[in-house]
Parts: sequence; structure tokens; C-alpha cells
Amino acid sequence: MEIAVFNKTGQDTGRKVNLDSNIFEVEPNDHAIYLDVKQFLANQRQGTAKSKQRNEVSGSTKKIHRQKGTGGARHGSRKAPVFVGGGRIFGPQPRDYGFKLNKKVKRLARVSALSYKAKENGLTVIENFEMEKPGTKAFNTIIKGLSLNMKRALFVIPELNKNLYLSARNLPKAKVLPATELNTYEILKAQQLVVFEGALPVIEKTLTKS
Repeated sequence: MEIAVFNKTGQDTGRKVNLDSNIFEVEPNDHAIYLDVKQFLANQRQGTAKSKQRNEVSGSTKKIHRQKGTGGARHGSRKAPVFVGGGRIFGPQPRDYGFKLNKKVKRLARVSALSYKAKENGLTVIENFEMEKPGTKAFNTIIKGLSLNMKRALFVIPELNKNLYLSARNLPKAKVLPATELNTYEILKAQQLVVFEGALPVIEKTLTKS
């Protein structure tokens, strides 16, 4: 697949690049995408929700009334779950929500997501550029030049660049991500994937590993 290369002002440079058909033209696997996104979101959960059981509630352990002769049920402690202020039955406990997912499934999910973007014209390739210093206003001008001001855009760069990252940090619909950290969730979340020309070899190298 050939795709045009634009510059940062949104003008066509007249050049085209070939996209690897094994990455950008595969038959998408929706179930692999579902599993990868599910794992990504599960890994974001802190898992720190915690309620107190009856052995953790503070209070007296004195028997509240005698065993027999009251006409009521037997009770041994105010900390029992049936009383207000008592412990909670089967309440949440700290846990890890993550789960194992095979590398080949994760690769298939990312490749499927990229193929969806390429098929739906949600992929733009631009020339590499640098920013001498962080500038949100300057980065916003680039977004407008690419006609992305109304879209949620993900800029995929060859490697971590502090100036680019800081320039986009305060823009609600723009995000900068190194090619090595590209994941299925971020690809699908973005309405437009803006890939730096230099990031394409990194993506291909990462996703063609056995």
C-alpha cells in the first residue's frame, strides 16, 4: 500500500511511502483487539478497593446479650455484618486485575487496529520535524495545518522527544507517543493516526518480530 507524505503544514510533499502489507493490510481480528484492550484497561486499575471484615472492625467483642431467653436470635458481637457498623460480607479486597495475554495475540491486535486505520483513511504520514523548544501554540498550529483541530489525534514519533511531548500535553485532543509504546487502545481511541515518516521502520521492526 502506498500513502502520500505530508509536511507539518499539511501540504503534500509529492512523495509516497510503501506501508508493509503484513501490518497495514491484514484481515482484522476483532476478538484479538477485544482481549488486548481489555488487558490494557485492566492493567490501569489500581485494585486498591478495600472494605473491613468483621475481624477488622474496631469495637468490643463482648457478647451483646445472653444466649437464651431473649426471644430473639443469638448474637455474639456488634461487629457482625448484620449490625450497622459491623463488618462487610464478601467486600472488595486489594487485587491485581491483570491477566496474561500471549505476545502473538497482542501483535495481531495491534496489526488489526493499524489495518482498520489504514482502511478507513484514518492514517496520515508526515515528514519528521523537530521543535527547538516546547510550544503548545506552535503545535496547535501544526494540528490546524493538518486539519485535525476537530479530531482526536495520536502522533507517533520515532523515539521519545521531550519537546514534542510537552507541546502536546495540554491539548485535550492530541497525544504524542513513541512508536515502541504504540498499543491497540491508543490506536483505536484516536480518530486520526499521524505517523512520522521515521516511525514507520520502528513500527515494522517491532511488529515483525517473531
